[in-house]
Amino acid sequence: MAEPGGAVELQGAVAANGAVSSRDSEALLAQIEDTREDLARTIDTLAERVSPASNVRLLRERAREELSRPEVKVAAAAAGAAVVGLVILRIWLRSRKR
Repeated sequence: MAEPGGAVELQGAVAANGAVSSRDSEALLAQIEDTREDLARTIDTLAERVSPASNVRLLRERAREELSRPEVKVAAAAAGAAVVGLVILRIWLRSRKR
């Protein structure tokens, strides 16, 4: 804990008896403004991350990226062909029973 009447250090500048020079106060105000801007950017970034619209957009982009991969296209085509084949087989088997 600080001693009463002791020197206080502010970003490398020592205040004598609690008095801060105008140059130091201007630097402190500039630091405060920079911190406010950083905080505003951080809040905007966090708001963008949790936004439902943003999440849907990101999900759509990921799906497009995955669907554009050649191995996914081949797998989708094979699955589609299997479904079509099963439907045709079922129709053919039903027509034979009648």
